[in-house]
Amino acid sequence: MPAGDRAPAVSGAWRAGVDPVGRRRFAELPGPLRLERGGVLPGVRVAYETWGRLDAAASNAVLVLHALTGDSHAAGPAEPGHPSAGWWDGLIGPGRALDTERLFVVSPNVLGGCQGTTGPATTAPDGHPWGGRWPEITIADQVSAEVAVADALGVRRWAAVVGGSMGGMRALEWAVGHPDRVGRVVVLACGATATAEQIGLYAVQVRAIIDDPGWHGGDYHRLPAAQGPAAGMGLARRMAQISYRSEEELEDRFAARTRPDGQFEVASYLDHHAGKLARRFDAGTYVTLTRAMMTQDVGRGRGGFAAALRACPVPFTVAGVDSDRLYPLRLQQEIAASTGAPLRVIHSRSGHDGFLTETDQVAALVREALGALRGGDSPTGSPGSSP
Repeated sequence: MPAGDRAPAVSGAWRAGVDPVGRRRFAELPGPLRLERGGVLPGVRVAYETWGRLDAAASNAVLVLHALTGDSHAAGPAEPGHPSAGWWDGLIGPGRALDTERLFVVSPNVLGGCQGTTGPATTAPDGHPWGGRWPEITIADQVSAEVAVADALGVRRWAAVVGGSMGGMRALEWAVGHPDRVGRVVVLACGATATAEQIGLYAVQVRAIIDDPGWHGGDYHRLPAAQGPAAGMGLARRMAQISYRSEEELEDRFAARTRPDGQFEVASYLDHHAGKLARRFDAGTYVTLTRAMMTQDVGRGRGGFAAALRACPVPFTVAGVDSDRLYPLRLQQEIAASTGAPLRVIHSRSGHDGFLTETDQVAALVREALGALRGGDSPTGSPGSSP
C-alpha cells in the first residue's frame, strides 16, 4: 500500500511527548479561561510559531490567524512535527509581504485546535483526553486565549492582525473586542455573522461526524484507529471541499470525466482531501471549531454587527474573493460599509480558497495595509509598498 494511502490513526492530533515538537513554542495561560457560553477551562496551553524578532519597543508584531483546518505552521517546509508546508508560506519571510527582516510574525494554533493547543484531543486535568467533555467555545473565547499569548510575548499592541475565513472572524473579534491592542486589521473572505446557509452546511458536516459509529460521544481518542470517526470526518471534509472551490473551477478541472477504474475524477479528488485531512486533524477539533463558526457574530452583546463595527476605531482592510460561494462578496461588503473601508476584491477561479491560493494579490493587500500604519511607513519605519 503506498505511504499516502495508509489507514489514518484514530486521530491526526499532535501528541505531546510522542510527536516531534518542530518549530512550535508554547504559552500557558496564567489562570482559568472563562468561556462565553459558560464554564471554565482550568488550564490552557497555546502552541504558536514566530518568525523575525520583536523590536525594543514591541511595535513590529503582526498576528496571523489560520482558518478551520490550519495550524501554527503558517510558513516553512514540511518537516518533522509539521506534515504540511506552511499554509501562507508565500506571504511570510525575508522580503515578502510579511517581511521577517523587519517584522515579528506570530501564528498561534487556535483554542480547540489539535496541533499543540488545548482542545478535545489533549489531556484534561484528570489525565484523560477531554473528548466528549470538551465545552462549547466561541470565536471570542479563541481570541481570549490569543490575548494571553500576546501578553506572554510582551506584545501590548499588534501592528496588524491578519486572517482569512475563520482567521478573519478572529481578526474581527480582535478589532472590536480589543481595539486598543490592534493597529490595523486585515479581514479576508469571511462575514461579520454566520448566515443561515453557512450554519446549514456546517450542521450537516457536524452531523456526519457525530453520527459516525466511531464517534462514541467524542470519547474515541484511546481506541484503535479502525474504531474512530475517520469516515465521518472524511465525509464532512468532502462536503466542505466542494464549498471551498468554485463551480467553474471544478467543472474545468474535472467535468464528468472518469478514471480507468470508473470513479469520477472529482470524487477521487474529494477522497484525496478526506484522507489527507484524517492524517493530520482530529474529528473533535473539526466539530468544536465548526460549531464556533456556526455561532460567530461579532455584534453579539454589542447591539448588532453593524453597530459594533461602526463604533470600532481600528482601521480595516476588507477583501473577498469574487468566486467565493461560501462567504460571498456581499458579506465583505457589509463589513466594509460598516467600517468605512473600501471593499477590495481578490480575483480568482478558486472560490473561497482564493484567499490562500492568490498569494500575490493577498500580499499586495497586506503590504498596503502595513504601509498605511504610519502614513506610508511600515511598522519599523521603512517605506510601504503599493499594491
